[in-house]
Amino acid sequence: MGKRSHAETELRPKKKSKADKASKDKSSKEENGTSDSSKTTYTQASALSDLPQSQIDQFLEEKVIKITDTSADAPGFRPLLSFDYLPPCNSDLYAPLKSFPAPTSIQAATWPLLFAGRDVIGIAETGSGKTLAFGLPCLKKIMDSKKSKKEYHPTAVIISPTRELASQIYDQLVKFADVAEAGVTCIYGGVPKDDQRKALKTAAIVVATPGRLKDLQNDGSVDLGKVKYLVLDEADRMLDKGFEQDIKDIVAPMPVSRRQTVMFTATWPKSVRDLAATFMSSPVTVTIGGDPSADPRANTRIKQDVEVMDGRDKENRLIQLLSRSQKGSNPEKVLVFCLYKKEAMRIERLIKMKGFKVAGIHGDLNQTERFRNLDAFKSGAATVLVATDVAARGLDIPAVMLVINVTFPLTVEDYVHRIGRTGRAGANGHAITMFTEQDKNLSGGLINVLKAAKQDVPESLLKFGSTVKKKQHDAYGAFFKDIGTDKKATKITFDD
Repeated sequence: MGKRSHAETELRPKKKSKADKASKDKSSKEENGTSDSSKTTYTQASALSDLPQSQIDQFLEEKVIKITDTSADAPGFRPLLSFDYLPPCNSDLYAPLKSFPAPTSIQAATWPLLFAGRDVIGIAETGSGKTLAFGLPCLKKIMDSKKSKKEYHPTAVIISPTRELASQIYDQLVKFADVAEAGVTCIYGGVPKDDQRKALKTAAIVVATPGRLKDLQNDGSVDLGKVKYLVLDEADRMLDKGFEQDIKDIVAPMPVSRRQTVMFTATWPKSVRDLAATFMSSPVTVTIGGDPSADPRANTRIKQDVEVMDGRDKENRLIQLLSRSQKGSNPEKVLVFCLYKKEAMRIERLIKMKGFKVAGIHGDLNQTERFRNLDAFKSGAATVLVATDVAARGLDIPAVMLVINVTFPLTVEDYVHRIGRTGRAGANGHAITMFTEQDKNLSGGLINVLKAAKQDVPESLLKFGSTVKKKQHDAYGAFFKDIGTDKKATKITFDD
């Protein structure tokens, strides 16, 4: 996270006295400062403050939540254990939340900080409710500003790595946007720009992929000089896809002093830490599920079964699994992953030939076809969706009960994100993976993921070995080594 003059301290939210809260509120209101964040006030609900500390401690321990603050005067806000503790809002902004029993862990921990205007880094598994975690404070911030809309001047920008994820975020936000009277638009490549240019004229919130947003920024279609709320979603994935320079170019005109920045990521490699240090000011780091690391971690609510087999047996096994899950009047939603588009097309034809309701989403389809097939799966018109890794990240498809990996992906990171399409929003999930001898170079990483999620590791997988192969660099292959510049030189002495 870069060098800082003060030590990073782990916070346990402490009960604040009413005098402390009043003092904080007063000082916050009196600050003129250079930051909108400093003018944002958040008063903890009295009912939340009155809860015994033991209940807060138990919640943090059970949900494995760690809050680390770099601020010298960290207020120690308590997590929102219930929607009842949300800050007052003079509208029906919170009405759609009634369909959920309680905030997810990442929502409970980050909402107080985001409502208070702090920069936040959220590190959490896929399917943990991150969209509403950053989306609800964004909408409330726009409502509270009470400023008229200005053409070409969005208030909030949310950047995501893929078109599918951007569309998913957009679909979530529009459920709340009418109440907030905040126009939301979704910007991504592969479609004509004219309609997007028109939408940008009145949009308060822009959800976008980096490439298309940078194009529209360069041709003058959008001015990001008034952005006060910036979200980088799945930051690790955006860096993996080579978007770092695009992100820097997009963020450059945004006012640093008046901008609140939020970053969500599933892993915490050095590249993401460096990005956070570049764009954020004294951020609070919220980690769900254990200490942040550079290694992929699977959702512990997903039951992972790995079946080691001969590649020639895959299709018969797939049909067996589908026959079991699709029987009866209420078939399960099943997501079937393949590695390449030709394989996906062949598997889709096989499933269709066997009489199952199937749709596909892969690189050979245009964007309209992909969205149409995805909608069919979401609505239940198709109960099996065959996909390549284009669908592995970000898609929040309700009630996916089973993920089947017909072919293991190229990386263990992609495996984690594939199976993360089930077990979302606090539900349990199931993933079945077909593993062959051709995949043995990835056995070590897979074994580590299984062990970290407390899953059974089959003996047939252990025979391939538990050594983790080094991730290859695009240019330098397996010889690439990411060494920090702060590492001291080692003195080497030769014998006479």
